[in-house]
Amino acid sequence: MPSGDYDPETVEAKWQDRWVEANRYAYNGDAADPDTAFSIDSPPPTVSGSLHWGHVYGFTLQDFVARFNRMRGEDVYFPFGYDDNGIASERLAEDELGVRHQEYGRREFQEMTREVCDRYEAEFTEKMQRLGISIDWEQTYQTISPEVTRVSQLSFVDLYDQGREYRQRAPAIWCPECETAISQVETEDDEQPSHFHDIAFSIAGREETFTISTTRPELLPACVAVFVHPDDDENQYLVGERAEVPLFGQDVPIIEDDRVDMETGSGIVMCCTFGDQTDIEWYQAHDLDLRIAIDESGTLTEVAGEYEELSADEAGEAIVEDLDETGALLDRWEITHTVNVHERCGTGVEFLVKEQWYVELLDKTDEYLAAGREMDWYPDKMFTRYRNWIEGLQWDWAISRQRSSGIPFPVWYCDACDEVVVADKADLPVDPLVDDPPVGTCPECGHDEFVPEDDVFDTWATSSLTPLINAGWDWDEGAEEFTFENPELYQFDLRPQGHDIISFWLFHTVVKCYEHTGEVPFDSVMINGMVLDENREKMSKSKGNVVDPDEVVSEFPVDAARYWAAGSAVGDDLPYSEKGLRAGEKLLQKLWNASKLVESLTAEAPAPDAVDHHDLTELDRWLLASLDREIERLTGWFESREFSKARDELRGFFWHTFCDDYLEIAKQRIRAGGDGDAAADSAAYTLQLAHRRFLKLFSPTLAHVTEELWHDMHGEESVHTSGWPDPLGIDADFAAGETAMAVVGALRKYKSEDQLPMNEPLDRVDVWGDISGFEADISGVMHVEELNALRTRPEVESVVTGVDLDYSLVGPEFGSQVPDIEAGIEAGEYEVVDGVLHAAGAELNADMFEIEKERQYTGDGEMIESDDAVVIVHREA
Repeated sequence: MPSGDYDPETVEAKWQDRWVEANRYAYNGDAADPDTAFSIDSPPPTVSGSLHWGHVYGFTLQDFVARFNRMRGEDVYFPFGYDDNGIASERLAEDELGVRHQEYGRREFQEMTREVCDRYEAEFTEKMQRLGISIDWEQTYQTISPEVTRVSQLSFVDLYDQGREYRQRAPAIWCPECETAISQVETEDDEQPSHFHDIAFSIAGREETFTISTTRPELLPACVAVFVHPDDDENQYLVGERAEVPLFGQDVPIIEDDRVDMETGSGIVMCCTFGDQTDIEWYQAHDLDLRIAIDESGTLTEVAGEYEELSADEAGEAIVEDLDETGALLDRWEITHTVNVHERCGTGVEFLVKEQWYVELLDKTDEYLAAGREMDWYPDKMFTRYRNWIEGLQWDWAISRQRSSGIPFPVWYCDACDEVVVADKADLPVDPLVDDPPVGTCPECGHDEFVPEDDVFDTWATSSLTPLINAGWDWDEGAEEFTFENPELYQFDLRPQGHDIISFWLFHTVVKCYEHTGEVPFDSVMINGMVLDENREKMSKSKGNVVDPDEVVSEFPVDAARYWAAGSAVGDDLPYSEKGLRAGEKLLQKLWNASKLVESLTAEAPAPDAVDHHDLTELDRWLLASLDREIERLTGWFESREFSKARDELRGFFWHTFCDDYLEIAKQRIRAGGDGDAAADSAAYTLQLAHRRFLKLFSPTLAHVTEELWHDMHGEESVHTSGWPDPLGIDADFAAGETAMAVVGALRKYKSEDQLPMNEPLDRVDVWGDISGFEADISGVMHVEELNALRTRPEVESVVTGVDLDYSLVGPEFGSQVPDIEAGIEAGEYEVVDGVLHAAGAELNADMFEIEKERQYTGDGEMIESDDAVVIVHREA
């Protein structure tokens, strides 16, 4: 029997250890009966640092789903992955070790990165286990492991065979800090301070000049054309001429194009290869020259002449100074503008021409949009983000990265003709820097020397395969087809993730799985919001407002954090709130205390099979029938991922209806009854049955305290495998029961406000409202000597309680008479005739005052109105 205050520190640690040691949440798997599996494609956290509060929030929501479906008899597959390949883990290693990856050979640096990631992954595992997340720890994977490397390379080979991948020397989005190509999805907009510069360009062969406004003077050496809008009548004379670029002297054409923004600067723009996406479009559409002025590290090239080897920022300042000296700088002013940056490091991106591998996307956007519509979205509104991303795509997916840590492309190139040679599926995984190609000579030209590809896959090219990784997707050499080791898992029942990676993870997963299997990977997706600080601002290290999960769970129970996590609609951002955590703590203690009381009252409860529900008292049937309705509502809300509604509804019913009202009634009935007392036995049975059902309903959210109470009070099996409760189908008079509970609540409030003990006798109580069958319970718990049911509703009169003057009108009109008017009203010496107030000899028009009234009971006793009931209390003086 539990005793004393609840000790979450001891209880939670005990059950966390037992769950892991017993492998309580192991997936058993039955390919022959796929309907028994409920599969969750849980997000593998990027190994880029310690777990943060957003991880806690996201995985807790997933755990609600896992525990709920496990209780409904489904075999839940709930894995855990470590996303440890690619740039994020590489940068972590660089930061931890104080090095740069370029300083080491690839294999040496990969080993260094592996050691750093191993430490963080062990920490991830420990923290997830200490949060009570019901993960099957036998189902874990690393995205850099040989097994996953094989799946990732198989994906590449299959897409290449389908013609969905291509290698091309083309403009690529480039991060100068990370020195790698990145995809469109890895960029974000950032507001940054800058300057606008008005620069004088000359018309070639003439003395005449015109003005171009730019924020990037360092791109002048890369200028290959000048553009004017076709509707720009003022500058139309320039079209067909040639311009001379100041300082650098190249002669470039002046062309018209309707992509010019006439509202920015002078309306005349320069095209540089490359400053932005529009420059790329112009370069391709008008077959312009290629001048690369900035290299992979963000340094100016030989094209920049004397500015070569300066950083872009340094060159920009130097060029502006020289423009000023030559008189070409006409004006310069400060601005704030939107800059496209790499989301991982915040560095402004460049556009460089590089050989890159791409997955073709733009030709199938309609299909990917239709695929997204096949899935159920929780909440529905998040499909809009998916759709907007697809509709805004401008690039195919660049999947090659120029880094050390990552999964290598299984590709070699003929040293003579550059023919692509791809590894055989049976040989995967391979590393072209170490392994030989699958052919001895080039199938195109017969040459026998090959150059290995030294790029690695984009991180998302692998993590987008998590459904296939988890379901055991592989190439069957004998059958010459792709198969699943666990086909019952695919399609996955649920993809849970944050709304910030819909374009990163969800979209790319749909693309990959759709191309490999012809199906969408998920039946449903659950999109959670972000965790904000208590001021509703995004958490970030720079702001110093990041919440450390270790600090939270050292101060609050894990179950309190789980309660907090259920406090917002899925998809909405949720502010971190100590108030919410304390509310969770209070509920844990309330559940604990109520359980102790229930156990003490039900020690002699009759066996379940000895009770016929028809023999229960009216109140007991009402309580169980009401709990049936709660079960139906909670089941629906868990199915639709509306955890906040489920949490608040269950808490309110348990705390108020069960604990405040019913438990007090049952307690008195049990204590007043003796052996064989039917009413006492009915109450004891109902208490015990309701308590079991409450623990089950609370268990997906309050995982630890319910497990402890279940073992102490109801047996050795886990509450989490005890089965979700079904409605009992008990008939009851809901209206009368709810009215009775309203009467009890009204009388409790009356005694509390009058500072009366709860066991203070009340001489007589009259009730208007149907309480048939509940009279004895009301009288017993509230100590009512005489309880009467009224045939008609007590009359309530509208009584004048005061007069509210509009002083903005009364003051100017009556001046010094105002105090006398107020005194007359206060003394009740006034009257209202035909809408005019007469007081102290003054007459106030209707717009100068308002009569205040309230409904009052003027009969005998004190009246309390509560929902559909009216209660009148009579007490002897």
